[in-house]
Amino acid sequence: MKKIYFITLLLISKNLYSQQKQFSDFYELKKNYEYLPENDSRAFQFLNKAISLSKKEKNNYQLVQAYKDAVFYTPSSKDKLKYADSTILSALSTKDSDLISDAFLGKGIIYYFNYKKYKSALDQYLKAYQYSENTKDEYLKNEILYHLGVVKSYLGYYDSALEHFQKANQFFYNGIQEKAHPNIIFNNKKGYYNTLHRIIVCQRNLKNYKTLNSLINTGLSQTQNNPDYTQEYGYFLKEKGIEAFRNKKFTSAISSLQESQRPLLKIKDFSWATVNYFYIGKSYLANNNPTKAILYFKKVDSVFQKHNFILPELRENYELLIFHYKDQKDTDKELYYTKQLLKADRIINKDFAYLSSTIHKEFDTKILQDKLNNTNSLGAWIVGILSSVAITLMLLLVMKEKNERKTRINYKILEDKILNSIYTLAQDKIKIEIPEHHGETEKCPLNENLVENLLCKLKSFEDKCGYIENGLTINKLAHKLRTNSTYLSQVINDHKGMNFNRYLGELRINYITNKLYTDKVYLNYKIETLAEKCGIASRTNFSNLFREINGMRPTEFIKKRQEYITKNTDDSKKNFPILSSTKKIIL
Repeated sequence: MKKIYFITLLLISKNLYSQQKQFSDFYELKKNYEYLPENDSRAFQFLNKAISLSKKEKNNYQLVQAYKDAVFYTPSSKDKLKYADSTILSALSTKDSDLISDAFLGKGIIYYFNYKKYKSALDQYLKAYQYSENTKDEYLKNEILYHLGVVKSYLGYYDSALEHFQKANQFFYNGIQEKAHPNIIFNNKKGYYNTLHRIIVCQRNLKNYKTLNSLINTGLSQTQNNPDYTQEYGYFLKEKGIEAFRNKKFTSAISSLQESQRPLLKIKDFSWATVNYFYIGKSYLANNNPTKAILYFKKVDSVFQKHNFILPELRENYELLIFHYKDQKDTDKELYYTKQLLKADRIINKDFAYLSSTIHKEFDTKILQDKLNNTNSLGAWIVGILSSVAITLMLLLVMKEKNERKTRINYKILEDKILNSIYTLAQDKIKIEIPEHHGETEKCPLNENLVENLLCKLKSFEDKCGYIENGLTINKLAHKLRTNSTYLSQVINDHKGMNFNRYLGELRINYITNKLYTDKVYLNYKIETLAEKCGIASRTNFSNLFREINGMRPTEFIKKRQEYITKNTDDSKKNFPILSSTKKIIL
C-alpha cells in the first residue's frame, strides 16, 4: 500500500510540475516580445513558438492569447484578420463567453480601424455584445459600449453616442485611480483618452463649445511627450486645430493640424488624417490661399480613391472643389468632382441604411426591452414606443435630406451637360467602318455608301425631331428612310452604340429634358402630357426612362428647375428694383 501511495504521489507531482512547466514555457516566450511596439514583426520569432506550444499541449486558453498577440504584432491588415479568425475559433472551443466576446470584438476593431468597414465591424460588435450579456467583466462591457458608440457617431447620432462615451469614460477613469498591474492601468488610460477624444468630437458636432477647450487641454496635457500615447496626443491636437479654425485662428489651426498628422499617419489612421487635410484646406482658403487649399482638398479625394471610404462630415470637401473649378471654368474637373461626390453619397447612404437599421434593431431595441422587463409601468411602455417612433422619424428625415442632396447634384450634372452642349447620345459619332468577315455567324458587312446614306438620313431624322412621333417602330422608320429594318438596326447598333429602342428612348428623353430646361411652359405640364410630347405612350415608362438616363425623376427635375428660376427672378428684383411711377428718374 505504501508503494502504491508513493507511486501515485509521484505521478501527481510529476503532472503538476509538467503543467507548471508548460505554463512557464509559454510565458517565458511571451516575455521576449511583450514590450515590443505594435505592428513589430520581430515578435513572431517567439510568437510562432508560442502558438505551436499551445497547439501541441491543446491549451486553447493560451492559444487565444497567442493569436491575440499575433493580431497586435503583425503589420499586415490582411494577416490581422486571419489571426482574428483563429482567435475566434480558439475562443469558441473554450466555451468561455468572455473570451468569445472579446475575440469577436477584436475582429470588429480590425474592420473598423484598419479597413474602415463599418458594416462588417458592427456585425462583429453585436456578436461580442450578445456573448457579453451575462459577463461580469466590466472592462469588456465598456469596451463594447465604446465601439458601438463609434458607429453611432459615424451615423451622426451624437446625443446617443455621447451617452456611450461618457459612461465608458467614467469607468476607465475609475480604473486609472485603482491600484492594479501596470498593464491594466495602461489599458484603462488608453480607454480613458480614446473616450475623451470621442466626447470632444460629439460635443463639437452638437455645437456644445463651452467645455471643448477644457477637455482638449486635459487630453493634451496628459498625453504630451508620452511615447505610449502619441496616437491619442495626435487626436487631441486635431481637435485643437479644428477649434482654432472655428475661432478664426487659421494660422494656429494649420500648425496644430499639421503637427497632428505625424502620429496619425504613422499608425495609418487615414480616416482622421483626411479630417486634418480637410480643415487645413479650409484654413488656407480662409487665409486667401486657394492654391494650397485645393492641394489639401485633393488629398482627401486621393484617400477616398484608395480606400473607398469617406466620413459624412467631409462631403463639403467635394462641394468646395466643385465650386472652385466652376469659378475656374474647368468643366472637366467640375464634372469629375461632382461624380466623386455622387459616389461618396452612394457609399454613405448604403452604409447608413444598413448601420442605422441594424444597430437600432439588434442593440437599441434590445436595451429598451431589457429596461421594460425591469419595470411594468405604463409610462415605461409609452417611453419605449415614443423612442422607437422618434428614431424612425429621425431616420426618415436623414434619408430625405440625403435624397434631396443627391437630387441637387444630379440636377447640377444635367445643367452642366445642357449648358456645355454635351447632352447628346453617348456614341452619336458618325464613323464609317466596314467590319471584317470572320465566319458565317458574323453580321453581313454593309456597303459603305449604304451606311453613309443611312447615317445622313438618321441625322436629318434627329434634326427634325422625327423621333417624337407616337407609335414609331423600327419598321415604320425603315419605311420612312426607304430601307429595311435589318439594315437600319445594324447601322444604329454599329454607329450609335445601342439598339433601336434605347436609341429612340434617349433621343426622346434628351428632347424633353432640353424643353423643360429652356421653355418655362413645359414646367407646367403634367407628366402624362410631357410623355406624350416626346412620343412615349406610358407615364410610368416615361418616368422610369427619365430617371434611368438623367438620374432623377421628371418631377424632381421640374421642382429643381422651378426653384432655380424663382431664385434668379428674386435676385434680379433685388439687383434691379422696380421704381415707383411717382419717382422721377434723373438721367
